[in-house]
Amino acid sequence: MTRIAVVVFPGSNCEYDALTGVESLGADAELVWHSTKDLSGFDGVILPGGFAHGDYLRPGALARFSPVMDAVARFAEDGGAVLGICNGFQVLTEAGLLPGALQKNAGLKFLCQPTTLTVTSTDSILTANATLGQELVIPINHFSGAYVCDDETLARLEGSGQIILRYVENPNGSRGNIAGLANERGNVVGLMPHPERAMSTLLGSADGRVLLESFVAPRVRA
Repeated sequence: MTRIAVVVFPGSNCEYDALTGVESLGADAELVWHSTKDLSGFDGVILPGGFAHGDYLRPGALARFSPVMDAVARFAEDGGAVLGICNGFQVLTEAGLLPGALQKNAGLKFLCQPTTLTVTSTDSILTANATLGQELVIPINHFSGAYVCDDETLARLEGSGQIILRYVENPNGSRGNIAGLANERGNVVGLMPHPERAMSTLLGSADGRVLLESFVAPRVRA
């Protein structure tokens, strides 16, 4: 059985959504406090949404220095699967595990709505079970979700296939309509939309299942 660690920072508020989502797919999930220094024994790590350390300074800036992030970096370097959702995506960019940054939405408005995404790469631990070009309806819930990077970084991301999800209609001003991206190895992924909130048609969409099914699938570390 796949064992997933869901990291809890002071201010996280989506940890139970993430835990319930992967457990519904058969994974064994455990909440892990941000002071944890060892993630050995886990097959995957999720940094969930919320407001880590109150989002003081800027989202993810303080969480980047939590002790667990050294363990996350080692875990990723060893080929472990790491997923950052919303605030977790922000933390991954602040920690340098993913390129670029997240800034305030265009129009300076908090957004809470369903969005349609296109799968633009299946070479990642989040999209491996999806189909290239597949459209997914996944909700967003953020104020600082506009992805930004310089021209050189954007060209590299596009050339290497690291952009894995794009918005069909860009809601927040993200450069290149980027909704989610991966590192070069494809084992570290961040996205602003919440797949764990799209696990059942009773809640509006079950399109998040294909993403989390990819994440919890047994794999050999690269």
